[in-house]
Amino acid sequence: MESGGYARPELLTSPDDLNQTLGDPSLCLIDTRPAEQFAQGHIPGSVHFDLFGLSLIDTSPAPLKAFNFMIQHIFDMRGVNQNKRVVFYEETSGMRAARGLWFLEFFGHPNVQVLDGGIQAWRQGGFPITTEVTPPVPSRLKVAEKEELLATADTILGSLNQNKSCILDTRSDDEYMGRNVRAARGGAIPGAIHIEWTRSLDERGRFKPASELKAMFLKAGITPDKEIIAYCQGGYRSAHSYLALRLLGYPRVRNYLGSWKEWGDRLDLPIEKPWETR
Repeated sequence: MESGGYARPELLTSPDDLNQTLGDPSLCLIDTRPAEQFAQGHIPGSVHFDLFGLSLIDTSPAPLKAFNFMIQHIFDMRGVNQNKRVVFYEETSGMRAARGLWFLEFFGHPNVQVLDGGIQAWRQGGFPITTEVTPPVPSRLKVAEKEELLATADTILGSLNQNKSCILDTRSDDEYMGRNVRAARGGAIPGAIHIEWTRSLDERGRFKPASELKAMFLKAGITPDKEIIAYCQGGYRSAHSYLALRLLGYPRVRNYLGSWKEWGDRLDLPIEKPWETR
């Protein structure tokens, strides 16, 4: 596909490129939309795995280990292994597909992509849609976790007030400003910079060109010399911003898996109230 000026264009694929490899046994195509949308029509050969709702609200070691084992098992049942090219898609370049990519990068998978523009772009390109289901052949994903891609509550606690790191809040304006409270407390992680995840997409639901993404992040103070830790409510929208930053070549980006649901519910963790300080 066209590079879009990205430092890491291989993290995305286009409908044209995907169509050329459709049916290749080394391709594992995963539809992350809700089940009813998958049933109404999907890209031929794809299997279904809606990542939404699989959230972790305690990133301490034991529950984190159990949660990651569960996610790995589901990928195994979808036929994912490290020798296959894995492509995630949804309706557009959305957070479900991005979260799938983040999980597999965290697990150490070497070849994972998101279909830019999703099935909407696929349809617009005139490519085939089917309701026939391809049963997945279970496989075994060899996991080598890249802990530097994952943030926990402890990771963030250790990074607060450090000039070498930057917290990125990817939630909506209403969540950030406390008008929509989705945990025991409203607010934000202290020092967080707010850029809603949807700002990385254009009007077609595709990632904006690198020049626009770069200008947006740099203007806000999200610079590549720092470690960026993204969060939202449950690690979905932040995975999307993780992907946007990876496309730009940012070398150190983490996704906070527990996100605000964990942080906001834990009364021992510090928060700030942006509506009082801005």
